Amino acid sequence: MSDAANVVDRTPSERVDVCIVGAGPAGALMADKLAAGGHDVVVLEAGKRFDFESRLRRMKRSIRPAYDDLDVWDMGGPRDDFNSSGEIFYPLNHKRVKGIGGSTLHWGGRVARLPEKDFEMQSRYGLASDWPINYDDLQPYYARAERELGVAGVDDNPFAPPREQPFPMEAFPRSYSDSLFEQACEKLDITTHSVPQARNSEPYQDRSACVGYGTCQPVCPSGAKYSADVHVRKAESEGARVIDQAAVQRLEHDDSGETVTAAVYRTPDGETHRQTARQFVLAAGGIEIPRLLLLSESPSHPDGLANSSGTVGKFFMESPYIHLIGQLDRRTRQNLIGLGTMESHQFYTPEEAEPGSFKIEFGLGAGPTPAQLALEQRTPLEGMLDTMRNPTSVGQWSENARNLGGIEWGDDLLANIREQYGNYFSISAEIEVLPRVENRVTLDRSTTDAYGKPIPDVSWNRDPHAERTIERAFEVLESIVDNLDADVREKHRSVLWNGVGHHSGTTRMGTDPGNSVVDPQLRTHDLTNLYLVSSSVFVTSGAMQPTLTIAALALRAADHLASKL
Repeated sequence: MSDAANVVDRTPSERVDVCIVGAGPAGALMADKLAAGGHDVVVLEAGKRFDFESRLRRMKRSIRPAYDDLDVWDMGGPRDDFNSSGEIFYPLNHKRVKGIGGSTLHWGGRVARLPEKDFEMQSRYGLASDWPINYDDLQPYYARAERELGVAGVDDNPFAPPREQPFPMEAFPRSYSDSLFEQACEKLDITTHSVPQARNSEPYQDRSACVGYGTCQPVCPSGAKYSADVHVRKAESEGARVIDQAAVQRLEHDDSGETVTAAVYRTPDGETHRQTARQFVLAAGGIEIPRLLLLSESPSHPDGLANSSGTVGKFFMESPYIHLIGQLDRRTRQNLIGLGTMESHQFYTPEEAEPGSFKIEFGLGAGPTPAQLALEQRTPLEGMLDTMRNPTSVGQWSENARNLGGIEWGDDLLANIREQYGNYFSISAEIEVLPRVENRVTLDRSTTDAYGKPIPDVSWNRDPHAERTIERAFEVLESIVDNLDADVREKHRSVLWNGVGHHSGTTRMGTDPGNSVVDPQLRTHDLTNLYLVSSSVFVTSGAMQPTLTIAALALRAADHLASKL
């Protein structure tokens, strides 16, 4: 099936066992497990079904300056309109992909487990709230998730939570630039270790080993990096029906207001349909799930569906990233591969509440590419930093190329590129934030999307806890750079408050219906047949990438839901 809207039957099925909204990792894994168990499953996905063969073309878009990042996976336009009303502009469309596979189509592929302390923030530090489940509850599902996604790693991280079995594949070897930073860390008694990756270091489950395109973000042309369309195809082979370009507009419920009866969706031909089911699962991410619940208001649920607690959309979290980036007087050979191979979690579980958790990542994509050096010949590093701080300015490279005068050509240009390329470095840290009620997703009723529905509004504001953690993290990063066996030519700090798309917390999990949206099994407190499976149920976010935890929660919820069918 091609990217174009071919003649496809998008009419609803007769009443099925489970209707899942969203075909990202959570929805795909649940569809696969439920369909394999013999249940009738329909998945409704707002975005397209992308041809695998189109990935090479999309990779070319990602590296050509004439294209914006949004062009790679066809994001933007009235369908994807949003507003950002908080202190920090949140570039939502740069953080997500709508389509079969969801945001795993453009993600980085790092898959660490959340350590025990992330489930126990109130008990340990008197901060935020504890999760109603703990690490032990998720541990077997983490192991299953690693097998399902295909994770390459090695058990060399002394700060990681306990494991019960080895990783499915061997870890990727450390890069050349890692060796430079490893020596500096040894001087400071900072322990480094490998990075678990949801990409194949060897052929795995009919997917090839990584072949080194180096464009992992935003597209892997070989399919070695996991994306959720893998499990969509498996679910379809087991009998599930997956309907693309089926944008769900609202959920309907029975007269009692306690049971969802249908998901109402629109198709490209302008038709409106109702998919009925015994059970419903929302797996559309931390923004679209609260938005859909709020759009489903009714006389029985005047503040939105599943919102008797008033917390739907509240406690939005996104992990800030900080970067220390610059040039050395020696080659680092970065910008050659697209995955990071070394981290340090030494500062992740502090003894005191503050400063909070952060994890250190040693970059492999520092500095401008040769194309960017050629196009932006004045201040290439500053140009890169501007793009990192404001993703909406990513197209500025080509604009600068058109506006520059007196640019170099031929041998002079080649000499300039050789002088500047390959000696950049980057060290980053992901920063813990705390859930705060003023950070939220609401409806902007002044603006409507392509279907005439109010668009989401993201209010994202600085977190004082994170600000203090950022200062401590920069101290550590600076000390590492100061201990490099090289002279530093230039060095810049950058704080990305808008993060890299790790949003969570907007339909939090809990045992008290008065202050949470779903119970520990991820079923909503207010409706007996509605489950929310997403990072939206996170109580706290930690400072790890969330996808493995999303996958583990989905597998756990699938087991629970199957027992109810």
